[in-house]
Order: sequence, then structure tokens, then C-alpha cells
Amino acid sequence: MALHWSCCVVREDASTMVEDEADVVRSTASVGKLFLLCEAAEQLTDGRLDPQTLLIKDPAVAATGSGLWQYLAQESLPLIDVCILIASVSDNWATNVLLDRIGLPSVQARAIALDCDHSRLHDYVRDHRGHGDVPLLSSGTARELALVARRIHLAAAGITVDGISRPAAALVVQWLRTGVDLSLVAMPLRLDPLEHVDGPRLLWNKTGSDVDVRADVGVVWQGDRFLAYAAIATWDPDDEVLDEPFAPMHALGHTLRQAQGTDVTPRES
Repeated sequence: MALHWSCCVVREDASTMVEDEADVVRSTASVGKLFLLCEAAEQLTDGRLDPQTLLIKDPAVAATGSGLWQYLAQESLPLIDVCILIASVSDNWATNVLLDRIGLPSVQARAIALDCDHSRLHDYVRDHRGHGDVPLLSSGTARELALVARRIHLAAAGITVDGISRPAAALVVQWLRTGVDLSLVAMPLRLDPLEHVDGPRLLWNKTGSDVDVRADVGVVWQGDRFLAYAAIATWDPDDEVLDEPFAPMHALGHTLRQAQGTDVTPRES
């Protein structure tokens, strides 16, 4: 397998701790949903969206793959619950329903506001991409995405940044702390995938997975010290997926754990 690897880890002051091909634009699968969540949070906190608005599981934007809504009997959910489904399990159908409500131009404008030149959500989630479809769900660079994660985390802590307000950032972090995919960079942190919203070591992250992509963006912190990271592995979709995409992800996670210091024992769930 010919693996293409990018990563970037930045500190609170935006200085770089680790980088490898950090400015190369790569496919990032569902990581681009982070921009959708940021825009939804901004519209919720400034009153343009009502969190209790019921969104319909519209068959016209159906998408399988990751998520739970496709398996649930409930045909409508409050908008706020749709956001949590996207953050927790990267729900594809929920993503498309929310994107249909908000609009792709607003989501792409949010990425620009967050100082991204190359990182974007490009399209709805599609079970099959034909010749007339946008070729990638999302793409980006590890440096831009790590800096976006840093900016969200700072804003959530009450520090004024460009591109996202404090209330919106706090909402995004609250949602993403429920994420269950800790299989990539987060795996060596030894957190419980089903219950890690509090404890001495904390994490929020958004992952992306496709036949030729694994990507992970987030923040790990203890107390006031945090590290924001992004990691992207891509390969030829015809290659058999073995250990190659996961090894550098896990190595980066070990680096983050060592930088954070104290080991943490998972809690019972």
C-alpha cells in the first residue's frame, strides 16, 4: 500500500509541535462535517435556527453508511438532536437533512471565516458518486484543520477569535465530546468511547472514514493545557486496507498522550 500521510499538532499559542506534509490538500471524508456543525451552532446561538424545529428524515436526501437515524423508527427529530447525531456517530442521513436546511454556501462561508483556504465540505453525503457529482465529500490540509480545532477550543474557553463566537464554539465542543469514534489518533488516550465527557484527560474530535481515507481532527487537554491536532491518511482505493493507515494515527496519539503527561484509567460504562 502506498500511504499518503499528513499531520499537524499545534499548541495553545499556535506554535507547531509536530508536522508532516501539513500543507498538502487531501480528501478528508466526514471531517468536513465539522464546518456544518460550526455553522449550525452559530445559527442556533444567534437565533436564526430554533433548536426544537422538527427536521424530517427526508428520503430525497437519504444516505446509508455511518449513523443511526437510518435504523430508528422516528421519522422526525428536533434540529438539536440531529446535530448531536452528526457529532456523535457522524450520521450521514442527519448530515444531509441538516445541510438541506442550512445550505452548502453558508457552510463553505463558515470555513472561509475560520481562515481556511483549502479545507471545505464540498457536497452532500452520497452512497454513490457519479460523473456529474462533486468527487469528494470534503478535503483539507492538516495545518488548517488543526488550527480550526485550536480556534474552536479557544473560543469555547471564552477567548475571542475570528470565525466563530464563544457560544457557538461551546456548543460544538459540547456536541463533539460525545463522539464515539476513538479508533484513530485518540485510541492510545485510553478513553471510554461511550463515556468520556469528563475526567482528568478530555477530548473532542471529528473523524472521517472512506474506502481510501482515514482522518481525525480534534483537541486533547488536561486542565488549561491543550493540543489541537489533525491527521489524514489516504491511499489508492484498490489497495487492501491493513495496518498502514492506523499505525501513524496511533503513533501520533501516543505522542499526544506523552505530551499530556498523566495516564488515565477508563471509567466503567
